[in-house]
Amino acid sequence: MKSTLRAEFVNLPNILTYIRIAAIPLVMLLIWRGEPESCAIAAWVYSFATITDFFDGWLARRMGLVTVIGKFLDPLADKLMVMAMLVMMVALNRVPGWLVVIILTREMTINGLRAIASSEGLVIPAGWFGKYKTALQLIAVMCLLVHYPYTLWFFGIHAEVVDFNTVGLWVLGLSVVFSVISAVLYFRDFFRALDSKRRQASEAS
Repeated sequence: MKSTLRAEFVNLPNILTYIRIAAIPLVMLLIWRGEPESCAIAAWVYSFATITDFFDGWLARRMGLVTVIGKFLDPLADKLMVMAMLVMMVALNRVPGWLVVIILTREMTINGLRAIASSEGLVIPAGWFGKYKTALQLIAVMCLLVHYPYTLWFFGIHAEVVDFNTVGLWVLGLSVVFSVISAVLYFRDFFRALDSKRRQASEAS
C-alpha cells in the first residue's frame, strides 16, 4: 500500500503538477521586482506552467496514471496559480481589489457546494461556462503579468501599441461574467440533482 501511494506521488503527471505549484513563488518574485524584463520573464514562466496543466491530464489518461492524488492536486494547482497571481496584482495596484474579491468569493462558494454535493453522493459535471471562465482567467493573468505597453506587429505590416494591463483587466472582467453565470448554473444543477435524489428516495420508500 505504501509503495503504491509513493508511486502515485512521484508519477510523471503529478510531477508536472508539482512544477506548476513550484512556479508560483518564482513568478511572484519576478513581478514583485516590477521591471519590464522581469514581468516578461514572469509571463513566460507562467505560460509554461499553465501549459503543463494540459500535459499532466493528457499523460495521466494516456499512461493510465489517473490517481486520487492527481485529481486533488491538479485543480488545486490551477486555483493556486490564478488566485496567488491575482492577490499579488492587487498588492501591485494592477487590479482593483473588489474584482478579485468577487472571483475569490465565487471559488470558495462553489468549492463548498462541491463538498456538500460529494457528501450527498451527487456528481455535478463542470459546465462550459466554467471552462471558459478558467481559460479567460489564465489569459487575463498572463496579460496582467506582462503589464507594460508593447508594440506588436500584425502580419508584419501593421504595428499597434498594446497596453497589456488594460487588456488583462478587460479579459478578467469578462471572466467574472462567466464566473457568475457558471456559479448560477452550478447552483441550479445542484438543487435539481438533490431534488431528484430525494424524490427517488421518497418513491422507493
